[in-house]
Amino acid sequence: MMKSNNSAVGGTLNVSNYAAYAGYLESFVNYFAANGTPLYAISMQNEPDANVTYESCSWSGATIDAWVASLTASGATNPITTRLMLPEAEGFNTSYSDPALNDASAVGNISIVAGHLYGVSPFYYANAVNKGKEVWETEHYLHPAASQPTMSDALMAAREIHDSLVTGQYNAYLWWWLIDWNPGTGITNDGLIDTNSNPTYFGYALGQYARFIQPGYVRTDVGPASPVNGVYISAYSNGSPAMHFTIVAINTNASLVSQPFTLANGNNLTSLTPYQTTSSGGQVQQGAISITGGQFTYTLPAQSIVTFVQ
Repeated sequence: MMKSNNSAVGGTLNVSNYAAYAGYLESFVNYFAANGTPLYAISMQNEPDANVTYESCSWSGATIDAWVASLTASGATNPITTRLMLPEAEGFNTSYSDPALNDASAVGNISIVAGHLYGVSPFYYANAVNKGKEVWETEHYLHPAASQPTMSDALMAAREIHDSLVTGQYNAYLWWWLIDWNPGTGITNDGLIDTNSNPTYFGYALGQYARFIQPGYVRTDVGPASPVNGVYISAYSNGSPAMHFTIVAINTNASLVSQPFTLANGNNLTSLTPYQTTSSGGQVQQGAISITGGQFTYTLPAQSIVTFVQ
């Protein structure tokens, strides 16, 4: 055991085992690479601030900083050969990452600053961004008001994704639970798919982003992200020369909204295809809409998520 309590649950990492723990993480990197699945990144610890009864380890901002700095202490080569992610705090608590970000001996060993959204709303993490780090939201799931998600729950999920990408300017948003599951505690982990393998409204909401925003796309400026009360818009493109757009519009209002759009550099576009998630269900493809001079107006259904795809 590498930890103070000689147990898989709780305890802290012994300073004498700092190098051994780095080697332990690197063994995962090597294992996946050898089996044809190279890791993009590896996290040093899941929820170092959580008090749980399963496999875990407790850290503070100071001990995270000390371990990260130890990776290249005395000019040593970092033994971890993929991107290092940290701290994945349960409530995206920046006190667990700020010490390492502010330490010249540690900051160069960090690639991604990540956190979970339990009990906290998405926010812009200036210290991480200013240090040139990607910022990821790596775990959250929401509970529906009823036994299964409805359209109002889809709107709640879509708003969280929107706020993560627009307000937080996160580089990634990850949903924690894939398929509905009740571990016997009486509390269901609500997923993107129900136990009959059908997408839930949470799945539809996430899919309005994940299905249509393609690899290589970046978020683009839309002016006011909430042009009218209750409407939230974000846009994504793959850049030039072959410009392609995806626009996600959320209407949380109980009434229709006639929303005008102007596409910068969109004079050559002639049409976009909308996909709607409403109380009627699904991600339903609509007829193509015409674009003239880079402009169009679309009536957003009440309580809807509409993605426009080129």
